[in-house]
Amino acid sequence: MTLAQPEPGGLSAAGGRYPQPEGGPVPLRGQLAITASMETLQVGYLHAVAAAAGCSLAQPFPDNGIDWHVSHSAPGHAIDDEVTIKVQLKCTYQVRPRPPGASFGFTLDNEHLVKLARTPVAVHKILVVMLVPRDPEDWLRASHDRLELRHCCYWINLAGRQATGRRKTTVRIPTTRVFDDRALSEIMTRVGAGGRP
Repeated sequence: MTLAQPEPGGLSAAGGRYPQPEGGPVPLRGQLAITASMETLQVGYLHAVAAAAGCSLAQPFPDNGIDWHVSHSAPGHAIDDEVTIKVQLKCTYQVRPRPPGASFGFTLDNEHLVKLARTPVAVHKILVVMLVPRDPEDWLRASHDRLELRHCCYWINLAGRQATGRRKTTVRIPTTRVFDDRALSEIMTRVGAGGRP
């Protein structure tokens, strides 16, 4: 899984976005590389969405360019009692949260795009892109009634897309395609009816 290299941006606790906890200094965080931490965070997001949508997850080994298989069982599926899609995860803080406009740009290596764009396929693929704050201090907030994970994942089906750059291609991700449990359930319903995500 490759992650976009970030540039300065995002909100931080030091900037006044969140108050520091009372009664002592902020706990010391581990020295895991920021990209590895981002990868772990987006996997947590995917697990939460899959759980709420009633889906099961499997991680292919080796991954061969696809991170997760998501499966959904329902008696209403027309093509099988269980349908599966493949999910490629990406994460970046180059794009600010709540991107303005109808879409935002995300750059993929052409090799990854070709794999995601192949058509026809036996198992459909989607790209899920997570936007996160630059500072890990701003990723999570827990209270007695919720765990808030910031910021958001968006999804797109790239089937049939053509590479336009020599080595990389920028694709547009619609901001209306928030990846949550409802979106995942709707994707699985369409695939279960024999359609595309």
